[in-house]
Amino acid sequence: MERVTGCLACDLLAGVRPLPGGRLAEEAGWVVEHSVGPLGLGTLVVKPVRHVVHVAELNDAESAALGPLLRRVAAAVTEVLRPEQVYVCLWSHANGVPGHLHFVVQPAVRADMARFDAYGPALQMAMFREGAVPGKTEVEAVCRRLRAALSGSLNEV
Repeated sequence: MERVTGCLACDLLAGVRPLPGGRLAEEAGWVVEHSVGPLGLGTLVVKPVRHVVHVAELNDAESAALGPLLRRVAAAVTEVLRPEQVYVCLWSHANGVPGHLHFVVQPAVRADMARFDAYGPALQMAMFREGAVPGKTEVEAVCRRLRAALSGSLNEV
């Protein structure tokens, strides 16, 4: 694995920084992990194993795997957390500079929308402003359930 110094995504992949819940799935050059940011419990990150900054830099195998993998991850989040909606967003900036490409798969739950009086990008921005990160014990518990859902769905196709 090519690792870029100072890249949070690369550091998490290499085990340099702690990753509550661990790696949930890996296939075709992609990994699935729980988000380490403030987007709520059950928010997953789907990112390439290699340091890729732009979607246009994905190779053919990574490109072919991306759509089906995002669908399976969203299905696992839906099955385990039963949110009103599952947001799937591209995030790849760090301090205003393009960084390691990653897709955020976030369960949008009515309680968060009511608490922040927001939805969609406004909900995500409100969650970032608040900065509350789920606890390690909660993340590990939900990751056990998500890992089981992913292992079942990853083997179906």
